[in-house]
Amino acid sequence: MSDSVKKHKLIEYANGPSLGEINGTVKVPKNMGFWKTLFAYSGPGALVAVGYMDPGNWSTSITGGQNFQYLLMSVILISSLIAMLLQYMAAKLGIVSQMDLAQAIRARTSKTLGVILWILTEFAIMATDIAEVIGAAIALYLLFNIPLVIAVFITVFDVLLLLLLTKIGFRKIEAIVVCLILVILFVFVYQVALSNPDWGGVVRGLIPTGKTFSSSVKVGGMTPMSGALGIIGATVMPHNLYLHSAISQTRAIDHNDEEDVARTVKFAGLDSNIQLTFAFFVNALLLIMGVAVFKTGAVKDPSFFGLFHALSDTATMSNGLLSSVARTGILSTLFAVALLASGQNSTITGTLTGQVIMEGFVHMRMPLWLRRLVTRLISVVPVLICVMMTSGKSAVDEHVALNDLMNNSQVFLAFALPFSMLPLLMMTDSRAEMGDRFKNSLWLKILGWISVVGLTVLNMESLPDAIKGFFGDGITPAQADLSNWIAYALIVAVLALLVWTCVELYHGNQRLAKEQAAKQAALTE
Repeated sequence: MSDSVKKHKLIEYANGPSLGEINGTVKVPKNMGFWKTLFAYSGPGALVAVGYMDPGNWSTSITGGQNFQYLLMSVILISSLIAMLLQYMAAKLGIVSQMDLAQAIRARTSKTLGVILWILTEFAIMATDIAEVIGAAIALYLLFNIPLVIAVFITVFDVLLLLLLTKIGFRKIEAIVVCLILVILFVFVYQVALSNPDWGGVVRGLIPTGKTFSSSVKVGGMTPMSGALGIIGATVMPHNLYLHSAISQTRAIDHNDEEDVARTVKFAGLDSNIQLTFAFFVNALLLIMGVAVFKTGAVKDPSFFGLFHALSDTATMSNGLLSSVARTGILSTLFAVALLASGQNSTITGTLTGQVIMEGFVHMRMPLWLRRLVTRLISVVPVLICVMMTSGKSAVDEHVALNDLMNNSQVFLAFALPFSMLPLLMMTDSRAEMGDRFKNSLWLKILGWISVVGLTVLNMESLPDAIKGFFGDGITPAQADLSNWIAYALIVAVLALLVWTCVELYHGNQRLAKEQAAKQAALTE
């Protein structure tokens, strides 16, 4: 790859190292003990874990607990284990190949396909950003009684926070993200501790059964299958794979020393798994909240507004201790604080990911603050339209509309997910890309393909219901048929584009293998 960068006003041509401003900037002293070395490598995993506990996860987990008790705990566990597997592969790809996932895909595919995949991934990031806008705006409204329209505009100014963070160094950004994660974890640990849940039921729920993915039982308009799909869809997000493959390169590595590369891969994997374990506990605590904090069926409004008010309503609490604490307003205030912390964490990671895919797919770079401003302004538009369209209606209608918008925005994630997972698996399976030592082992390859195919099928299966969500609750038979046709057409389009991507990646990998063989032959002559 060329390291040339031609400056053109605010937008630059970029074809150098991933996130060049921070690439290789964190020094890791050698010959330290295990724990000191782990601490030195820790940080990137926290930025990745943020995506697994963002506002999009909250309502699915809490509603799943309300409707099915601890049945879906196993889905959270399975999703977290798959996330650990995929994120390890993403970090390994970045460390070994010295390219992030976007760069690696673009280097193996045509310019046309690269632009298509870039646009698709941009839509997925914007869809994720919509959930962050809604979560942050609602948190500001709940904490400070700021009108929603003004609160939405205030979220645009988190670009100032990003400007500040870019001046203090990447290691400090990692520390801030970890602190915000701990705030979120503390809030839910405190609330669940007061509820005194059935821990035996929690443990039993970790084991999947035939009922876990049943579609015959419906509670509150949700089946266990739809609840499971909602949790999976909100958990595994495509942009996290791009992000991890880039920020795993922030540690300074001697790529001529295979042992140094191996050590970095090892500790990056440990960092990722530890941080994703925290994310698992946060999501598990959210589901336990739905079961143990509230009386069964007490939460009629699963939106953030409904959850906030339910946490201050003594009638919805499951025991007297919770009722007495709820009366003070502490539970609801802590919930809103955690929601705001979650939104700010996602601000940091979403902006970095946007820069990664723009540089990788189309070789364009712009300042992080400008990148954030453009993305956030685009994401704000549908939220503002939703707020203004419901301004003359009741508060309940406004809350439901915002909740529906947040859930419907996740549809794009189902489109984009296969185009990050399959290339990741193909490239980390490749000897030409990773070498004999770092390519996926047989068991890792088998688990990877099972996970990738399973997640892709489940995401595609959830599309018809996701499309129906755009028509609201009172959907007619004609609208249901139209939703199915749209979903099936989109599935065909996704599969066709996926085949195109896989074919180009295969030929690109074959070309790389031939180039390497030719170089090796030249060296031995």
